[in-house]
Amino acid sequence: PDVISSDVHVLSITGPAFDVAVTMSKYLCLGMPLEEVVRAATIRPAEVMLRPELGSLEAGTVGDAVAFRLEEGQFDYYDAVGEVLVGDQQLTPELIVVGGRLWEDDLGAN
Repeated sequence: PDVISSDVHVLSITGPAFDVAVTMSKYLCLGMPLEEVVRAATIRPAEVMLRPELGSLEAGTVGDAVAFRLEEGQFDYYDAVGEVLVGDQQLTPELIVVGGRLWEDDLGAN
């Protein structure tokens, strides 16, 4: 895909979408290279919205970013009809920066 988003809404916030990290992890486990997964969740959506500064970490831009840890293991990923993909990788957010400042909220709450 060119653009990855979570499509989180009232019917999917508790699963199967959860958040964009889970959605990114699903594509990673389907064989999409990590660089392309990150590009499809950052640079490409910003370009499509005609807001390239949102997909950049250059000086003078918004300054929003997430640092992920790439975990190896066995992870279950579900689709909208309950089918499961057992993946061997998972992206886990480690820290979030919003407006150039560290966001101090609990990252463990899904």
